Amino acid sequence: MITANDLKTKGIACVEESLTDKTEDIITVRGKECYVVMKIEQYHYLREMELEAALHEARRDMASGQFSKDAVDQHVDDIFNK
Repeated sequence: MITANDLKTKGIACVEESLTDKTEDIITVRGKECYVVMKIEQYHYLREMELEAALHEARRDMASGQFSKDAVDQHVDDIFNK
């Protein structure tokens, strides 16, 4: 873990040091876990997984008929007026 105080005093060097043998780490503030830092490769991987999950969900909705062919305005009205 990286403390906020370490980050203040050592700057990015403490992040680089922390990530030498792992892809992510937690930053604590006053002993409480508040933030996560990670290598950019890990961030890109997680974003790709989010997009894959969204694509999977959209395909599942299409296959089960859970979609609308209405105009966008009509569809939004339907969603918020249920």
